[in-house]
Amino acid sequence: MIPAAPLPMQPDAMPADASLPAPVPAAARWQHAWRQAVRDPRQLLALLGLEQISARVSDAAAAQFPLRVPRGFIARMRHGDPHDPLLRQVLPLDDEDRIVPGFGLDAVGDGAAKTANGMLQKYRGRALLVATGSCAVNCRYCFRRHFPYAEETAARDGWRDAVAAIAADPSLEEIILSGGDPLSLATPKLAELTTQLAAIPHLRRLRIHSRLPVVLPERVDADLLHWLSALPWPVAFVIHANHANEFDASVDTALARLRGNGARLLNQAVLLRGVNDSVDALAALSERSFAAGVLPYYLHQLDRVQGVAHFEVPDTQARSLHAALAARLSGYLVPRLVREVPGDTGKRPL
Repeated sequence: MIPAAPLPMQPDAMPADASLPAPVPAAARWQHAWRQAVRDPRQLLALLGLEQISARVSDAAAAQFPLRVPRGFIARMRHGDPHDPLLRQVLPLDDEDRIVPGFGLDAVGDGAAKTANGMLQKYRGRALLVATGSCAVNCRYCFRRHFPYAEETAARDGWRDAVAAIAADPSLEEIILSGGDPLSLATPKLAELTTQLAAIPHLRRLRIHSRLPVVLPERVDADLLHWLSALPWPVAFVIHANHANEFDASVDTALARLRGNGARLLNQAVLLRGVNDSVDALAALSERSFAAGVLPYYLHQLDRVQGVAHFEVPDTQARSLHAALAARLSGYLVPRLVREVPGDTGKRPL
């Protein structure tokens, strides 16, 4: 772990001419933490005492898909460990520069699923809104790392096209907020959307997919909780954690606050080589997420997008791991092992 920063001196121990920085208002703390995120791969390695592996950093990959990682998430990484499973998820490596057959720019058929500006509809009864292209952390295995967010973001036109399309389709009962990460939007922007959605009578559920409660738990603030508690539908909140070490006390607190405001919490993970491709790691993830009040939901096989082949776990190994996990844990702790296949009517079980 990164050593904690030394505690500031108490005011009576400070020199007479010293001045403290102005405290960050509570309503702006998550934005402040966002702005303090590390964006330079070599700075990240220096913080972890890993300058010796800087030659493996790919400047080309970092330029195409920039590094961004909050300092609170960095603090959960093991200092001096080049194989840390959290570091592996965020560090742009030269492995990403390889062009591998079968890995393309749109691995899950997002382009063919577009039904309105920023709206994707793949499965019956539900639609997904690409609320934003921003994330608090850029995961190197991201299946939307090549997505054209500048043109295809639902919030870009004040949600107008997406809301009109949803209102015109009475078969839609569930809306999924995704991205990017929808919680990277300010709470008033989220409220702008849900106020419009609340006028559509056939909507019955809201689902939110967000990694922020894990990587930037400060985002779960009073304003967000007030918005969440006022929503007129049941809310399924799907977080994304791939390793037990992603949880700490601050994450536990954020998740407890979400549960306390009525959200049902689920976790979806991606099976990643060098991160969680062992029975011990997967079992620890399920047990730790459940201890934090989150039910294991999906374990995704890697989406084969260009630049992520070094994370792939073969299907035979994935099935073996999943079977061993089911033999070890209670059934409710075993996520479904699935793959997304363009054109299917749902996630395909493996």
